[in-house]
Amino acid sequence: MIHAAYLRTWSLGKQLVRQDHAAQLVEFAVSLPLLVLFVVGIFDFSGAFTLKQKLTNVARDAARVAAADPSADIGNLTSGVPSSITHAFKVIDSYLTANNLNDCGLASKTPSSSGVTWTYTIAPTGNPPCGITVIINRGYYFPVTSTTQPALTCQSQAPGGQTALVGTCVSLQYAYAWRFGRAASLLGRNTALPTDLSAVAVAFNEN
Repeated sequence: MIHAAYLRTWSLGKQLVRQDHAAQLVEFAVSLPLLVLFVVGIFDFSGAFTLKQKLTNVARDAARVAAADPSADIGNLTSGVPSSITHAFKVIDSYLTANNLNDCGLASKTPSSSGVTWTYTIAPTGNPPCGITVIINRGYYFPVTSTTQPALTCQSQAPGGQTALVGTCVSLQYAYAWRFGRAASLLGRNTALPTDLSAVAVAFNEN
């Protein structure tokens, strides 16, 4: 009788162990997509934040460099790309290369111009996509009391009867391939994220 009771206890114990293992597998299967989402999100958003900081830094550097150059060549559009634009462009391309960022062929790109604004554009291609847009406006003006941030187009603001300050605006838009959206799809979620990261900076013209 003692032996039979022992067997029943042993059999019940094995069933409980099997049930516990099955419960752990179910819990793991449920939590795995969330774990993947958190891990991918941490790496993805930290990468985006780092890239955003780099773009902000190079936009500021390029704006300061161009603003410090003489502006006499801006009005002579027949002489090709003004030296101040080329100077700022080289700062941007060198910075991207030095920070291990793909310039997407920007070094060999010829800009288009409209007035005192020059634009370099590389359309996003490849997987992950590589694309970049650089806008440099050497005649960016805005009201002296303006608190409006410059637009990514570097389009000047209307003075509105006030004294206008004139500077150089540099805008960067860089394609960024998010992995977070694909991870979110594991949970049946469709996440719309921007296709690029951007930065814009303005420096007062010194000459």
